Amino acid sequence: MGSLDGKVAVISGAGQGVGQGIALALASDGASVAVLGRTAAKLEATCAMLRERGVRAEPFVLDVRDTARIPAVVEDVAERLGRIDILVNNAYTGCYGPLLSLSDEQFQKGFDSGPFAAFAFMKAAHPHLKRAGGGVIINLVTSAMVRWDLSTYGAYAAAKSALRSLTRAAANEWGRDGIRANAIAPHAASPAYAGWQDAHPEEAAEFCAAIPLGYVGDCEQDIGRAVAMLCGPDARYLTGATVPLDGGQANFG
Repeated sequence: MGSLDGKVAVISGAGQGVGQGIALALASDGASVAVLGRTAAKLEATCAMLRERGVRAEPFVLDVRDTARIPAVVEDVAERLGRIDILVNNAYTGCYGPLLSLSDEQFQKGFDSGPFAAFAFMKAAHPHLKRAGGGVIINLVTSAMVRWDLSTYGAYAAAKSALRSLTRAAANEWGRDGIRANAIAPHAASPAYAGWQDAHPEEAAEFCAAIPLGYVGDCEQDIGRAVAMLCGPDARYLTGATVPLDGGQANFG
């Protein structure tokens, strides 16, 4: 038996990368998964992988920037899967670059897909998480929030810092409802990381060399397994925290 048997997880951006790794890890512990994302083919591929692990998995096509649709999607998940116990806000579509190079629209995009989308998901999922009597929220942030040199990372870190504050507020306000909320700041070998590594090989090499454990985390085995632990009974007293899943490199740059 897994520690998450009978639980239902909602994971945004689960068609690939970190979201997919978290989905696989939660499924390995027995959770059924609502797989959310923009690309139907990727969602179906993830669902097939999850079903091979013996759990129920259902795809839900959604661009999280369309926050008006989020409450209806959450209700659809609850109706189709019967309940919601875990909410993972992973999806993010933002921008990077010097501040003067960014348009207002680019800056807004990171907030729409980050804290605004997470806020909509958290509010919509709250009654279901409360009803579960032990609901868990995991929000994905970034160690870029604590970089001393934020050159080219300003918009990204600003959006993620807002999400970190939102996580702590939910932990403070909803703890009485039996809901825990934590954030993770992962270094993960995701498709986004691979693209950055290809575009900036020297910076990527320096980045990896500065990780005390010597490598960038695997999406399932390093990031997903940690999230599974945070969602399980062994972490029942942990809430309001930001956990740096970065191999020890909490403040790069």
